[in-house]
Amino acid sequence: MDFALTEEQTLIFDMAKSFGEEHIAPFAQQWERDGTMPKDLWPKLAELGFGGLYVSEEFGGSGLSRLDATLVFEALAMACPAVGSFLSIHNMCGGMIDKFGSEELKQRVLPGLCSMEKVYSYCLTEPGSGSDAAALKTRAEKTNDGYVLNGTKAFISGGSYSDAYVVMCRSGEDGPKGISTVIVDDGTDGLSFGALEHKMGWKAQPTSQVQFDDCKVPLENLVGDEGRGFSYAMAGLDGGRLNISAGALGGAQQALDQTVQYMSERKAFGRSIDQFQALQFRLAEYETKLQAARIFLRQAAWKLDNKDFEATKFCAMAKLMVTDVAFEVANGCLQLHGGYGYLADYGVEKIVRDLRVHQILEGTNEIMRLIVARQLIAS
Repeated sequence: MDFALTEEQTLIFDMAKSFGEEHIAPFAQQWERDGTMPKDLWPKLAELGFGGLYVSEEFGGSGLSRLDATLVFEALAMACPAVGSFLSIHNMCGGMIDKFGSEELKQRVLPGLCSMEKVYSYCLTEPGSGSDAAALKTRAEKTNDGYVLNGTKAFISGGSYSDAYVVMCRSGEDGPKGISTVIVDDGTDGLSFGALEHKMGWKAQPTSQVQFDDCKVPLENLVGDEGRGFSYAMAGLDGGRLNISAGALGGAQQALDQTVQYMSERKAFGRSIDQFQALQFRLAEYETKLQAARIFLRQAAWKLDNKDFEATKFCAMAKLMVTDVAFEVANGCLQLHGGYGYLADYGVEKIVRDLRVHQILEGTNEIMRLIVARQLIAS
């Protein structure tokens, strides 16, 4: 077994980390206060190939593996988990279109997606259907020209900010087999947005409801086959769970790195606090947990890349384990900072707030337990 990254993978991680240190970290606190991120950030990331990480090269993508992608999101999250996670959502949309879209659709939309000339959001959750995603109500009535959408999506990262929305909607019967996926471009008649949500973390990401009122979508914006949208959404979530886990891991690693530095400088009772054995034990525990989480995450990504029959279970287990561990470590790092950890100037409290939602989205960790248990029992 070889757990080492290849030379190319190490380069990918270092490139993302350097970009984050120069273009994201110095501005992350200001973007959080502003409640938004500058649009000109995304084409810079796209120049590194991060706009279409697993989109085929023929459409302008990088054609990377899911394991490669986790390296990008871990590294970017060390600068700001909210920014890295927003890029993850955009890439989830790109991966879905590349895998399931028609040739015409891919040729038309993927080059702009990969260059990040257009930023994409993913619209699955509704006010009345979160974990029970197959119960979604947003309706798509078919016409001669395409579809007319009516309904509301909730908690949408990029709502009112993004240039296009990948929307799961009900085009047929109740249940998962009646769901299709369409792309709705910003500016489409009938598309509107709720007020921006006030959140605990991920404040740099504009988040709102996305509303459809007789919103007309052309037939050519259908992704894949009608009635297959739920399976497309679920397939995308395996990779999304890995990316969200990688973002949590990167944020927690940054919190630990900052804490080690802080403890070497902070003095109490005549010596730096990193010399107290009880606190050293805490550092050792956190480092061990993060390294174990990292190995497990990369194993799950390897299984997804190799289409292993247990990939979905391992992606769920990784999401459950990594996001829980990451929040525990970040929260513990805040404690090791003492009162200073509670101050925004030190940056640790922001990481704690940002990482809390990683235990909720892309399927709550309770749902991850359900997925794992069901597959375990079925086997």
